[in-house]
Amino acid sequence: MQSKRSAVRREAWAAGTMIVLGLGAIAQASTYSLGTLARMGPGMFPAILGALLVMLGLMIARMAVAPEAADDDAEDLPPPEWRGWGCIIGGLLTFILIGKFGGLVPATFALVFISALGDRQHTLRSAALLAAGVTVLGVAVFSWALQLQFPLFRWG
Repeated sequence: MQSKRSAVRREAWAAGTMIVLGLGAIAQASTYSLGTLARMGPGMFPAILGALLVMLGLMIARMAVAPEAADDDAEDLPPPEWRGWGCIIGGLLTFILIGKFGGLVPATFALVFISALGDRQHTLRSAALLAAGVTVLGVAVFSWALQLQFPLFRWG
């Protein structure tokens, strides 16, 4: 019974965290121009992301109090995947750093490559191939189609 209660408590904390982060993103996005769907302003993406985080938090909260959640055996939960968490957070931090000094192409490649290594099934080769493919797609979407003002490469 205690393990079920702690599982519900963890889900409640996760839901609350997602909702607070989402509301914070929406609040921060409101300080920027939203623009229109045809010509998005700098606040549009954070506002959409914040709304999605709030909805995800509400779904997690709903699942935490659902009767079928109490029937599950919390003892069967696997331990957290620390490698995955570390690689994803490391990839995001690397994207920020390399994006500032290196540009979109190396930053995107590094983000996907490092994050892919969080999955134990990826090899260095498969992570590099995935990173190359996502980088090409990212350049096509963000630089060419959306015309974001993020230089592809920075030298210095």
